[in-house]
Amino acid sequence: MNDEIAAFIEEETGRTYTSGWLLVDQPMIDTFADNTQDWNFLHVDPEKAAETEFGGTIAHGFLTMSLLAPLRADTPRPGLPGLRVGVNYGLDRVRFINPVPSGSRIRAVFTIDAIDEVSPGRFRESMGVTIEIEGQERPAVVANWLSMFML
Repeated sequence: MNDEIAAFIEEETGRTYTSGWLLVDQPMIDTFADNTQDWNFLHVDPEKAAETEFGGTIAHGFLTMSLLAPLRADTPRPGLPGLRVGVNYGLDRVRFINPVPSGSRIRAVFTIDAIDEVSPGRFRESMGVTIEIEGQERPAVVANWLSMFML
């Protein structure tokens, strides 16, 4: 590992980035339901969902989690010097803490826990993520997101 990458890793480890707010509305939820063939009434039937303890439709947990990608892109985070490509490596300890009601805005908070060189030119990043719901104390999702960066 060269000095520039070592300095980048030292500077980034422990840093936190917060995205802007993103609206999760019923058309987004309906499109996700159609694409995944998950038409559970809690997601797509406002009248029936209103009769539940949720009081209306809620986003799929997997929809909320999938929005990590655009939320991450909405941060000012710099890339690893010399980065050629980065890919998802997985998620650990995913928890769907609180449902996201249709019409809510969410944002994500990302904290870089570690960036480790696993082989020459390959770096695995471990990043804590929390998806917050505007106006709510409890988050929607918490997880540890793993990425693999290749120079």
